[in-house]
Formats: sequence, C-alpha cells, structure tokens
Amino acid sequence: MSEKITLFIFGSADTPVKQVSISKGFLVFAGFFTLSCMTALGLGIHDYYTIKMTSFDTRELEKRVQSHQNEITVQRKQIQVFATKINSLKEKLASLNDFERRIRIIAGLNDSDSQGVFGIGGSMPEDIDASIDLTEKHNSLIREMHEQVNQLDLASTNQEKGFEHLLKHLVDQGNLLAHTPAIRPTRGLVTSSFGSRVSPFTGIKEFHKGLDIANRQGTPVVAAADGTVTFANDKGFWGKLIIINHGHGMSTRYAHLSKFFKEPGDSVKRGEIVGKIGSTGRTTGPHLHYEVRLNGTPINPEKYILN
Repeated sequence: MSEKITLFIFGSADTPVKQVSISKGFLVFAGFFTLSCMTALGLGIHDYYTIKMTSFDTRELEKRVQSHQNEITVQRKQIQVFATKINSLKEKLASLNDFERRIRIIAGLNDSDSQGVFGIGGSMPEDIDASIDLTEKHNSLIREMHEQVNQLDLASTNQEKGFEHLLKHLVDQGNLLAHTPAIRPTRGLVTSSFGSRVSPFTGIKEFHKGLDIANRQGTPVVAAADGTVTFANDKGFWGKLIIINHGHGMSTRYAHLSKFFKEPGDSVKRGEIVGKIGSTGRTTGPHLHYEVRLNGTPINPEKYILN
C-alpha cells in the first residue's frame, strides 16, 4: 500500500478542522511538475531575453551596415568628383604649357628641347570617365586616378622648371635692356653726328666717335642706362668726363661737363642725372660729347636712342 500523508486544514472558529489524506506519490509528482514548470518558465524567459538581445544586436548591425553603405556611396561620389577635378587640372596644365610656349616664341627662345608638360610632344592622357559604375570598376578607376595623379605631379614639376628657365631668361633680358643705352642723355641740338667730319679746330677731316648735343650751360645730363660709374674726373681735351660701365661690354662717355654728381663706384639708373652740360676741355661752346662703346669700340649712339 502506498503511504499517505494526513493534512489538517484549520478554518474559522465556527468551522471544524478538516482532515485530508494525500498520497506521497502525488506529492512527489506535484513537486516534480512544479519544478518542471519553473524550469520551463526560466528557459522561456532566458530564450526571450536572448532573442530580444539578438534582435537588438541585429538592428544595431543593420544600422551600421546602412551607415557604411551610405559612407561608401558618399566616397564613391567624392571619387567621381576627384576624377573630374583631375581632368580639369590636366586642361589647366596643358593651357599653362601652351602659354609658356607662346611666351618662349615672343622672347625668342628655342623650345625644341622641350618635351612638353605631359611627355614627348606634350601628349596628354585621356580623360578619366567619372561616370562609370563604381560598383563594378571601383578598383580600376582608383588605379587610373593614381597613375594620372603621378603624371600630374611630374607634369607640374616640369612646368615649374620651364617657367623658372623662362623667368631667368626674361630677367636676363630685362637686365640687358636696362643696361643698354636707350635714351637721349640730354636735351638740345645735335651739332655733330657720329662719323667722318671736318675738325672745327684743325680743319682736317677726322672721324668723330660720338654725338655732340649743344645746349645752355648747366642743362642736366642723365645716364642712358643702368650701370656703374668707372671714371669721374678731368681728362685732357675731354674736360670733365664721366664714364659709365653698363656691363655686357657696353659703356658710355659724357664729356665737357661743367660739373658731375657721381663718383667712381657709384651705381646709376637710366634717366638719373649724373652731371651738367659745360664747355670744359677743348670745345667751341657749351655742349655734351656723348659716346657709346661696345667692347671698347665706338659705335653710333643714334642707333640706341629710342626717345
């Protein structure tokens, strides 16, 4: 026989005590059932929590994936914009190269040795197709852009060297022009030109090495070009004489001055007053004797006077 357990149930004061007998097996079953239910409930709660957390992680992952996709889309658009800018830079460099070529022609420079900004003959790489589908040709576009950026870097270096060479030439030309006698050294009437003439002192035919310009005593005399004073003193029949060295084998002489304002070693600029007309030395009246010499040989000053 199965063992029974007697339970006493107490009610109110008016209710008699009830006696209930329950078998021990039933209690074991009830306890097992309760434990099973609690276990199942615990597992259910755990699974619910796990599913909920997984769902949360999934949503977070979806957000991250979407964010990365948006970033990729923006980056692809930026790549396409960058490709367009590379094409624009190539056009600008090509225009600069053409501008340099025209300046070289004007400046009288031979550009036959130039290989062009993008290589021999100035050939320019084909434009990058910025409208291609990046989902399929992303890597090839990046590779082409990288190659052309390297070409642009080399081209800009070549262009810089070309402009530096051109600038040096123009500076040299500017210095040469600044140091070339190109203006009339004083106002007045030309009384004797360069070449053969009859000497007013001897009446014998002689070669006149300069230009005589007559004017009143004290008329300003200016330097015909930039240079350095190498002589400023009395010199025989030249009277008060200034000699200016202009470099490049060029020099000028200003004779018969009444006074001079420069000393040997002084630098002068074109148009700067260096003295005044006088009649010192051997002369028949106030005038300036003006000479231009190239490598020590007198040449016709009138060929260099532009004003």
